[in-house]
Amino acid sequence: MPQSIHDLTTPALLVDVDTFEHNLRTMATRLPGRRLRPHVKATKCTALAKRQAELGHVAFTCATLREMEGMAAAGLGEDLLLANEVIDASRLARVDARVTVAVDSAATVEAAARGGVREVLVDVNVGMPRCGCALDDAGRIADLARKAGLEVRGVMGYEGHVMPIQAREERTEATRVSMEKLLSAHEQVGGDVISAGGTGTFDLNTWATEIQAGSYCTMDTEYTKLGLPFREALTVLATVISVSERWAVADAGLKALATDHGNPEISGAKVWFCSDEHVTYAAETAPRPGDRVHVRPSHVDPTIAKHEALHLVEGERVVEVWPVDLRGW
Repeated sequence: MPQSIHDLTTPALLVDVDTFEHNLRTMATRLPGRRLRPHVKATKCTALAKRQAELGHVAFTCATLREMEGMAAAGLGEDLLLANEVIDASRLARVDARVTVAVDSAATVEAAARGGVREVLVDVNVGMPRCGCALDDAGRIADLARKAGLEVRGVMGYEGHVMPIQAREERTEATRVSMEKLLSAHEQVGGDVISAGGTGTFDLNTWATEIQAGSYCTMDTEYTKLGLPFREALTVLATVISVSERWAVADAGLKALATDHGNPEISGAKVWFCSDEHVTYAAETAPRPGDRVHVRPSHVDPTIAKHEALHLVEGERVVEVWPVDLRGW
């Protein structure tokens, strides 16, 4: 057990305990109990999920079979949703939990039934060109599921295309448009569940019965732009390994940070670019080799998935280490 961040091999994930607890408690107050179905794809950590459950969030969203299996094995299987289509659901038959799976086609309905799944949500495309059936097809998919012996709990639809909209009024209107589609599909499908949303629309989406937010726990620079009541709790600790007259290089690059939402940030510095093992930046105060820097990721979910552990810290003191134990497929 490292005692200090200076004992860590870099790059290493740090989670500020006070900020992290602020985020969890703020969400528990705003969306208590079953109003939130935390998405574990953001953190991939059962120890963190147990903390969410302690605050009343006991139903969870997963993105992979591995996450479903790991959550159930950790005793967090009261109500697990695999919010992703799978063509082979056979592994789910061995999961000791209440399992619900998203379906959007005859093929995914057949896979769920063949894999021993009992409950499904009809996934509807509400504007993001990813998974989800067409609005007019939702009722047919629900009928196919019921004929296959599955219970249709309701619908889900992810307004992911809405999340990056910075203007709150525009984000609210875009959410409304997406949810009108989902509510229309729900009229065709039936059931008690309307599952949608994410961190960016957690307080705007008043149409869904449950919100699938996950990144709120630790946040990132992209979500910070939205002015949400959550704060950045996670940084990647890096070590300065080279210094020139104009720039410095630290040992946290593309293999430690996701950059699909843009470059990471370093306070008091300008990040130029990331390469495999390096982040190159210009600092206001000249760093020295061996200095530690805190790199703030632009996209927290895939950043965490690149690491083996979360180091919970109070200042420079490491108080706990949580394995990122839901990685893989």
